[in-house]
Amino acid sequence: MHTATQPIDNGVNVTALLGAREALAQAPAAARFTWRAHCDWVRGTHSRIAIEDFHGLGETQQHRSRFTFEADHPEVFAAEDHGPTPVEYVLVGLAACLTAGVAAVAQHRGIQLRSVKATVEGDMDIQGILGMDPEVRSGFDDIRVGFEIDADASRADIEALVAQSQKRSAVYDLLTNPTHVKVEVK
Repeated sequence: MHTATQPIDNGVNVTALLGAREALAQAPAAARFTWRAHCDWVRGTHSRIAIEDFHGLGETQQHRSRFTFEADHPEVFAAEDHGPTPVEYVLVGLAACLTAGVAAVAQHRGIQLRSVKATVEGDMDIQGILGMDPEVRSGFDDIRVGFEIDADASRADIEALVAQSQKRSAVYDLLTNPTHVKVEVK
């Protein structure tokens, strides 16, 4: 008796990812990428950011289309609330990176996902950004990520998916390890 099994499809081309990893092992210089965001001030605390190109595989690459984002501050900050705050975009980046990792790892491990939901929260004391107290930092004090994952896997396997995603997440790494940031006027 033969039982047909449904192929696992979480929408991640693991074969291509593993092929890229193998190719980059032979040409590590091509693995150096530079990501870019271009920001224009609109008015007040409102800015418009565009993402359209990056450098990787030894040359400038173009996204399929130009992506634009609005950033602002809420009315409770005496602003016009034309978009999420910059710190909310950090939370968006973390949620998206970890969730993409869960999908990729699940695909590689042969685990079918039915749904993945992440809630990311960050706590901050705004006395820091308002310059009220020099002892209070301007950034997050604490960030929490909670996943609800429905998959054909045990809880231990799902926890392992999340742990592997966290280990490989570029945004998680950015938030948990010091990164040299240079700000200059050109």
